[in-house]
Amino acid sequence: MAESINVEVVYARPERQEVARVALPPGSTVGQAIEASGLLTRYPEIDLAANKIGIFAKLAKADAVLRDRDRVEIYRPLIADPKEVRKQRAAEGKVMKKGGGDAE
Repeated sequence: MAESINVEVVYARPERQEVARVALPPGSTVGQAIEASGLLTRYPEIDLAANKIGIFAKLAKADAVLRDRDRVEIYRPLIADPKEVRKQRAAEGKVMKKGGGDAE
C-alpha cells in the first residue's frame, strides 16, 4: 500500500486559478487536503460553510475520503443564479417576438 497519496487542491479566482499539490496519508479527507493546501490561509474569503467543494467537478462533503491523484475543487459562490438569468433571457425573447408582429 502507498505511504502517501498525491492530490491537487484548486481554487479558481476571477483572474487566475490557484493549484496546490499536497501529499497526504491514505484515508485522508477532502477537508484535510484543503487544510494542508494552505489556501484557507492565503484566501480568507474562502468559507467552507458557504463555499461548495467537489472532487473532479462532482460535489463532495469535507469528510469524503480521497484517492491518489484526486483533484479537490473549492467553488466560489455564483454572482447570478443561472436559472434566473435563463428566465430573464426567455422573457426578453418573448417580448421581442411580440414587438415584431404582423402589420395589418
